[in-house]
Formats: sequence, structure tokens, C-alpha cells
Amino acid sequence: MTRADNIILHLGLGSFHRAHQAVYLDDLLQRGDGRWCIVGANLRADMQATLSALQAQGGEYTLETVTPAGERHYRRIRAIREVLPFDATLAPVIALGAQPQTRIISFTVTEGGYYLDAQHRLDLSFADLASDLAGQTRHTIYGALAAVLAERMRRNAGPVTLMNCDNLRSNGERFRSGLLDFLDRRGESTLRDWVQQHTTCPNAMVDRITPRPPADLAARVQAATGWADAAPVMAESFIQWVIEDHFANGRPDWQAVGVQMVDSVLPYEEAKIRVLNASHSCFAWAGTLRGRTYIHEAVAVPAIARMAHDYITQDVIPALNPPGAPCPLDLAAYRDVVIERFGNPHLADTLQRVAADGFSKIPGFIVPTLRDRLAAGQPIDATAVLPALFFAFLGRWHRGELPYTYQDGVMEAATAHGFFTAADPLAAFCADPLLWGPLAGDARLLAAVRAAEARVAAFLQGA
Repeated sequence: MTRADNIILHLGLGSFHRAHQAVYLDDLLQRGDGRWCIVGANLRADMQATLSALQAQGGEYTLETVTPAGERHYRRIRAIREVLPFDATLAPVIALGAQPQTRIISFTVTEGGYYLDAQHRLDLSFADLASDLAGQTRHTIYGALAAVLAERMRRNAGPVTLMNCDNLRSNGERFRSGLLDFLDRRGESTLRDWVQQHTTCPNAMVDRITPRPPADLAARVQAATGWADAAPVMAESFIQWVIEDHFANGRPDWQAVGVQMVDSVLPYEEAKIRVLNASHSCFAWAGTLRGRTYIHEAVAVPAIARMAHDYITQDVIPALNPPGAPCPLDLAAYRDVVIERFGNPHLADTLQRVAADGFSKIPGFIVPTLRDRLAAGQPIDATAVLPALFFAFLGRWHRGELPYTYQDGVMEAATAHGFFTAADPLAAFCADPLLWGPLAGDARLLAAVRAAEARVAAFLQGA
């Protein structure tokens, strides 16, 4: 298959990449700029049906977007020029990543896939990470990229940008710190030095609500377009990508198709993570507790919408607008747009999808606002409702009462069950270092979450 002169090797061909990063490159292709293409691969033997379908379709697939008013649009995405077959040794990935034409390696592995603690160091308690460190497997992003970069160094293939496309705060910096820590622990000092000199890791912020493709999506696509597509994706109409312009070996002309290329992604990232990501979790946990199935159903419950609105208005907006350092975004307007997007009934975005990975989302999305408010001597009552909701949600998981399987890539099940067998379950929850970092065991945190727990109990009674 013919490739462009410049290749982006993307690891993680899930729905989000295909509804977001690939779309921007397809926009360039539609403008006649075919200098770059994507070659995609997965690091694990999952999604085999999707990968096989994409391979059979030459990397092409259909994207359905839907507005809050229910307007659906369809387009064929052709940015993925090739899909590499899965191989447990990752030999095809290593070979492609070591080619000089591969100038960017991007990845979407979700927040839990970075195995990082609050100090940006690797958390060695995870079996996959320990196995990769021992050189037995290449299951993690670090094990995979260490192999790719070692071969690239051996071939003298030139510099490469390593681009994180996940909802991880300071994602480029944190990934880079984790990768260097990984190489240190393996004693690969020569490769570490090469990585320092020949790679960059720009921070980026990504945003587009992308539900898991529903069962009837393929039928809708065929009815609307005539295409029999075995790997379609759907997303909301809104899309945003903000990237720090720090590339080692060239990049596509993304700014021509709406990507915001900036010096610092920090204000955009903080607003998105605290306003959108955290409130998304609020709707998911609260909606589940109230017996709903979809995000838009949770938004329609006034008590839940009020919790999310109060959290953003009372705590997040003041935290992101400290005296002397105003946020460049209109946060109140952003709040309203976000909640309107969540209320889109045509996305049918499940609570199960959004509720996942709470042990990554509490420290990543919620703790920063708690920390900022406490440091400023301000109350945290509105934010404390979110962990109180998660605690109630976790209690149902502990008792086997959730209506779906809860997935969490970081949670240690024994530890989480242990909260509820402790003498004071909420105190055990608020003392967990994985969830709270330096705030673990803080009396102010416990007091606020205990008060919020009473409010959540009233909410569960329908108040």
C-alpha cells in the first residue's frame, strides 16, 4: 500500500482516535494536502474484529456526527493508510516506527495506561508494567516505545515526536517522565540519552465526546450512505485539539484545519479536565446511582445537573481564576456549552463508559480543585460531592449492586473492598494514597466528604 512521505504511527485504534486525530488529518487530505498519513496499530490483542475490518477496508471507515438537535452527518475518513497486524512481539510496529519517514508516534491508551503516581514516577505495583520492565513482554506504552526507539537509534533513523492524545494532565511531560523512569529502571542509559536528544513530547488537550459505537450504527450508515461499513464510529459534532508546537521532525499543517497550535496548553487543559472531565464523571456516577443508563438522562435530572453546575461555579471557576492570573477562557460560557453537549440525547453515551476508571479520575480530574481551594483557605463543599458520589457508587460495586460491569485499570479490587470492611469506611476511602496523594488522610477532606455523603444520601432518597 502506498504511504505518504511523512508517517504518523498511531498506537491505539479505538473510537476516539478515529473520531478525533484521524479526522483532522483527513481534513488536510480533503484540502489536497497529502504529505502525511497515519499507519495504525494496537499494542494488545483486543479489538481484533475492528482491526480486521479496517484492514479489509484499506483503513477507511465512516464517521457519523450528531448535533444536540439530532442532525446527523456522514463522511468517509481516509487518513489511516494502513493498519498493521497484531503481533505480540510488536515486530511490525517496531519496523515501521524505526523508519526515517515515521516522524511522529502518537498514542491513545487512556489515563490508567501510564501507571504514574503523583510525582510522575512509575507505580511498580502493576503486573503488566513489572513484566515489561523485566523485558518479558511489551504490553505497556513504555515497553512498546522502548523497543521502537531502540531500533530507531540502532538504525540512526533521526528524531521523532512522541505525541500523547489522552486526558492526562500535562500529558506530554508526564509521559516523558514515565518513559525516562522506565529506561532508568532497565539500565538503558544509552537509549535514555538518545531519547533526551532526539525526541520531543508536546503537551496536548483533546476533546470530542465519542461513545462506544452502538449496535445499530452500521445499519444507520448503510441506510444513509449505501456503505456497508464494518468499523464505523460516531461522535458529537463538537471537536477541539490544542497542541504545544514542539515537534522534533516536522508536523502536518494542522492549524489550517482548526487545530490550535499554542505555546502552552495549560489553561485549555485545566479548563477541560476540571470543567468537562470531572463533571462528566459526576453525571455518570450520580446517574448510575439514580438508575439511569445514559449521560443525557442524568443531565435531565435537576438534582444531578445542580451538583455539576455548583461544582463548576462555586469551586472550579474561582480556582482557575486566582487573583492576578485570570483564565483566558470564559469559563461560565464553557460550563454551559459543556453541559449542553452532555445533554445531547442522540449520542446515547452510556454511564458505564464514562463511569469507568474512577481511581484515575479522582486524582486526575478532581483532586487539583480540592488542593487549590484548600491552599487558598476556601471551602470545598461543592467539589466534595463528586468523591462522595464515587464512594456511594463504589459501595454498590462492593455489594454487587451495579447494573453493569465496572472497569478500572488502576483500582486494586482488594483495597477497594477493604474500604467497606474498615471500622470507618469513609475515613479509609479518604486516606487512600492512590486516590488522594498528599491529601490522603487530611482532616479537612474527610470532613467535607462526610458532609457531602449526607447530601448524597438525601439525593438517593429523591430529595
